[in-house]
Amino acid sequence: MFRRREAVPFAFVAEADRFRSNVTPPPRERATVSQLAARSLVGLTVIAGLAGSLLLGLPALAPEQTPSHSQQTEAAHR
Repeated sequence: MFRRREAVPFAFVAEADRFRSNVTPPPRERATVSQLAARSLVGLTVIAGLAGSLLLGLPALAPEQTPSHSQQTEAAHR
């Protein structure tokens, strides 16, 4: 296995989780009206696609229905 050559001081590792930056990030930019409309349109398209696939796929998932009359060939009547 590969080992590090220099030792990492334990105090540095212990203080790493307590480190806090004094630099505040810049404020987030607000989304424009066109960006909100585009996000809404994409969301509605995804939801409509899922609903449509569910509606079209349910008949294929339904159990097979047996026909009320049995199909017989002409050879069975002779």
